[in-house]
Amino acid sequence: MADYVYRTVMHDIKQNILNNQYEGMRLPDERSLAEHYQVSRSSMKRALELLAQQGIVFKKRGSGTFINPLYLRNQAMFRYDGSNLGITDSFKVPGKTQRIKLLDFHVIKATKEIAEDLFLSENDFVYEFKRLRLLDEQPFLIETGYLPIKIMPELKPETLQKSLFNYLEDEQSKTVTKAFLNITVEPSNEEDQEEMHLKPNGPVGVMEGIFFLDDGTPFELSNMRVHYHYMNFNSFVNLGK
Repeated sequence: MADYVYRTVMHDIKQNILNNQYEGMRLPDERSLAEHYQVSRSSMKRALELLAQQGIVFKKRGSGTFINPLYLRNQAMFRYDGSNLGITDSFKVPGKTQRIKLLDFHVIKATKEIAEDLFLSENDFVYEFKRLRLLDEQPFLIETGYLPIKIMPELKPETLQKSLFNYLEDEQSKTVTKAFLNITVEPSNEEDQEEMHLKPNGPVGVMEGIFFLDDGTPFELSNMRVHYHYMNFNSFVNLGK
């Protein structure tokens, strides 16, 4: 699939930052960058907004756009490469191959709790799916998700074996930009131990939450159980808008 122009520009700017191409830790102005990359101002603005959302750059009113020095010191904290909040991009590790194994996929009538969380009626139906994620064939995460059929009426099993959020952006021009997450730790259950090769009662991180599209529509209700070796949570907090 063709990459969006703003994403290509964003990736190039990030590489230039790592190669120390910008003097004084400051990026050229938006107009100059747009002319340099031969893209529209709106595409350039989108690329810079994504870099700012990721915490890689920050805007100082009246002075310009500057590189966050923390990005150069600890890139692992800023390794997310997409405009979505998907796990596929969030868990990218240099030199390691990520794979998704679909464990279960079917349609169910929304329960009262699911309907409330996804702003559905109790007569609506949702996809229920379970996926196992692996890094270099090491299982590290079990994900159970619920997705309204009306958002993706033709969802196929093969789509769930790749990044669902990136598919949504590439095929439907929609992005998942917000999430409410609750993060806890608890002893592993039998399924965790079997699928992620954990010892009895070995700990797992549990992330439960709701992901939202950029227009505010609830997109997915998700429960993710993470192998404790991979439960390393970093957060960039933006107290702006």
